[in-house]
Amino acid sequence: MRHRQILRCARDDSDCLARVGRGARPDHAAPDEPMNRFIDDRTTRLFIALAAFFCVNAALAEFIGVKIFALEDTLGIRPLEWNLFGQAGSLNFTAGTLLWPIVFIMTDTINEYFGRRGVRFISWLAAALIVYGFAFAYIAIHLAPAPWWVGVAKDQGVPDYQAAFAAVFGQGLWTIWGSLIAFMLGQLVDVAVYHRIRRRTGDRHAWLRATGSTAVSQLIDSFVVLYIAFVIGPQHWPTSLFLAVGTLNYLYKMLAAIALIPLLYLARAGIRRYLGRERAEELQELAAAG
Repeated sequence: MRHRQILRCARDDSDCLARVGRGARPDHAAPDEPMNRFIDDRTTRLFIALAAFFCVNAALAEFIGVKIFALEDTLGIRPLEWNLFGQAGSLNFTAGTLLWPIVFIMTDTINEYFGRRGVRFISWLAAALIVYGFAFAYIAIHLAPAPWWVGVAKDQGVPDYQAAFAAVFGQGLWTIWGSLIAFMLGQLVDVAVYHRIRRRTGDRHAWLRATGSTAVSQLIDSFVVLYIAFVIGPQHWPTSLFLAVGTLNYLYKMLAAIALIPLLYLARAGIRRYLGRERAEELQELAAAG
């Protein structure tokens, strides 16, 4: 490596050769340095990591959300029969609800250090990636399956692999668009409420602005997705069922968000340690101002 650096020095540039001898880069290598500094910058790396983790969780929640699980059976307890708005049943949720509370924590963490622009950017990016994912899932469904592949899982109780593939990945358009619209509305409301609370509390009470913003944004998210997918959509749920399921989903999300508050503080502590206290506080000030 060093012989390449020596070649960049002029023959009569003794200062340059001396610096290379001490392990430094020659001045002529400067064009590479801005990009290296950008990639090596811890703030940049932090934002990339948070954005990537946020987008993966959001997209994964959409794709696994097709499965409905029984909470009581999963926990091995007796069914907790609920009765709301004239509707009764047990606690059934989509598998995507396992990941959404983590998305809330990621949203609040990015809000804290990168402000409105950071949250809006990753939200639109996540929405675009979700659409991208569903578009290719649609294409994959309509590819002609290999004849031997269709019956490859018969021994596992799946007589038609193509039909199963289409059923799992081919979520209805009403569900997809309902989820995307609810997601974006929730994110935009979350960032607005978060910063309104922050203006009143300053850097204190991180739990309050995180929980308060989630309480408002998920009230919108929980009901908008159901209304678009199942009331306006082809199933035409009655109002009582819409209100009952929406209320249960909202309560679950809020309980999960409250339970994960310690994770929010762990994330803040980890970021302060990674960036250094001075840099972390500088980012918080910039995020609050922007």
